[in-house]
Amino acid sequence: MHDGGKVTKIEEIADDEPGMFQRGHPAADFLRSWDWPVLEQTPGHLRVRASLSDRAKNRRDQLFGGFTATYVDLVATATLRLSLAGDARVWLATTGMRLEYLAPVVGPTFVIDSRIVTTRGRTSVVDTRFLDDDGEVTVHAVTSLRILPVA
Repeated sequence: MHDGGKVTKIEEIADDEPGMFQRGHPAADFLRSWDWPVLEQTPGHLRVRASLSDRAKNRRDQLFGGFTATYVDLVATATLRLSLAGDARVWLATTGMRLEYLAPVVGPTFVIDSRIVTTRGRTSVVDTRFLDDDGEVTVHAVTSLRILPVA
């Protein structure tokens, strides 16, 4: 589990079985997310520079909409995991996600900004936005995550 200190690469946000962004996690391997630099990290907030994987592009060299949820899920989960640093080991389960596509996502990189909106009991809601080079929102997502203790 992450010790609560600042991270510089997304792969340092660890889930013990294996890390959410470390090599060996299927989504991380697909998106090569282990190499995304962390731009900002505060409690309940994570901002990263993601790379647009060639595997996730459509024929127009834009992010294929079907892969958008994978990016959102990884970053929303990491945002919540960072806020749980020091807590007992837990699993995070995505229980809901809504995506709004506002403009094409193009690369080679783009910013993903994610914030915890609220936590009630074992459920957290995370707001995630993709930003283009001008800082304009291209994707807006709201994700519900359930915090599950590991037996």
